[in-house]
Amino acid sequence: MSDKELLIPASQTDSVAINAQTRRGRIQMLLLLLACATPVIASYLAYYVIKPDWGKTNFGTLVYPAQEFNSAWLDVPLQGKWTLLIARPAGECQIKDEKCIEAFFLMRQVKVAMGRENKRVQLLWINTDGKPVDPEVAKAYDEQVAGFKIVALPRDPKLKTDFEAWLNKEGGGQQIQLIDPSPAKMMYFPVTNSPKEFAFIKKDLEKLLKLNHKGEKL
Repeated sequence: MSDKELLIPASQTDSVAINAQTRRGRIQMLLLLLACATPVIASYLAYYVIKPDWGKTNFGTLVYPAQEFNSAWLDVPLQGKWTLLIARPAGECQIKDEKCIEAFFLMRQVKVAMGRENKRVQLLWINTDGKPVDPEVAKAYDEQVAGFKIVALPRDPKLKTDFEAWLNKEGGGQQIQLIDPSPAKMMYFPVTNSPKEFAFIKKDLEKLLKLNHKGEKL
């Protein structure tokens, strides 16, 4: 035994040992509680923070309830067909504008991917600034070549305001919007150049065409 240990009363030596044991016991207890609580914490984060969509099978964002389309808004019939709609200003949508061209290309490819069912789908570009369409864009994405119908916004101020409110509702204004044959907006998709996401959009539309013929006029 060292001189220092001889100077420490026996009662204090016992107290120090007891305190050390108590600390070790508390640490072990905390580790045990943490191990038991980890699954609970993980499930809490998964449900309240990550918020998975249990049972979700669609890639596109469902619009519920569907948002009815007013046929007076645009000079093109939407009733009776499935319509993929995009809104872009012609003044900015030049052939070198990758973001705009990506949207058109994606829509065209989705329509083509429907195979024999592609006639049930029409493509609609809303020219939001009314400026002339770039001739190169028109050549690549007109109705004869790619199936796009290009229309302007309503001229009537009240109809224009109502249409823009409908178009941009729930932040969908820059997305590719799917209008059902009733007609009403029922889903929208992001503009993407990802092959995987293209496959998801294709799958969503194929499923809808297969399960729902109601109100169609081919």
